[in-house]
Amino acid sequence: MSQFIAQRVAFAKSLTDIARDNKKVVALDGDLSPSSQLTLFAAELPGQFYQMGIAEQNMFGVAAGMASLGLIPFAASFACFTAKRALDQIRVVIAQPKMNVKMVGVYCGLLTGKVGKTHISVQDIAVFRAMPNVVTVSPIDGIEVASAMRVLAEYQGPVYLRLTRDPVPVVLPDDYEFQIGKSVKLREGSDLTIIGTGDQSQRCLAAADELAEEGVSARVVHMPTIKPLDTQALLDAAESTGKIVTAEDHSILGGLGGAVCEYLSEHHPVSIKRVGLKDTYAESGGNDDLMEKYGLTASHVAKAAYQLLG
Repeated sequence: MSQFIAQRVAFAKSLTDIARDNKKVVALDGDLSPSSQLTLFAAELPGQFYQMGIAEQNMFGVAAGMASLGLIPFAASFACFTAKRALDQIRVVIAQPKMNVKMVGVYCGLLTGKVGKTHISVQDIAVFRAMPNVVTVSPIDGIEVASAMRVLAEYQGPVYLRLTRDPVPVVLPDDYEFQIGKSVKLREGSDLTIIGTGDQSQRCLAAADELAEEGVSARVVHMPTIKPLDTQALLDAAESTGKIVTAEDHSILGGLGGAVCEYLSEHHPVSIKRVGLKDTYAESGGNDDLMEKYGLTASHVAKAAYQLLG
């Protein structure tokens, strides 16, 4: 049986381990510590934990101030608040001066546990990908979260880390090492390439299994860093398999699919199908219902592949 880990739990546990050894690492929370799981951090390291209340703009401003003094702040809130409510403060005091702040958006994408449609964020990748100086990361599982946390804590500069709510299967091996700007080839294939990010990459793997049953050989590439993008992996896919499907729990506008299309249209044009939300706001509901309604299931990814293959 596969092991399941919630990315937010892996985040909080990893941050606690890092901060225990490095007193410069601090955690800031926007009154959502049970959701971000930073209650784990606060219980063990209360002197490095700051409860900022429902004041996200102020929280990120404080984080910038802390970074200016040499601290390494990880500031967490729902992805919808991190990417939108505090956007002007992030732009002016974090991104433009390249402050060493790690911005964490939990409860990203559709699968937010019925918190309501106002709390669903499917444009956050687009927001941060378009913002100069901000590294944008969307892990596939708890193993990658833990590995990425160690790298991001050492990286000097602003980062947006996108985390899902629910437990997801562990896909990567225990010795996996995350690298900024590097993709992960999850499966070899010759007929086309499926490129995913976040836990949508897990559904890409399931889609490849469906395709294999019909004799279609699909390469699967997980893109944990949407900015900077692994452009060499894109060129390799375009040259060796030609056709590409992108898939993400995010709008097809400005996210992974947009990034792939932008790069390859200039450097190696190929046929591409984008799987994601189609320029619409999302409703709140059960996971399976939302995946089906907005076309993000493994079968929808496989269908896009069939359409490309004719």
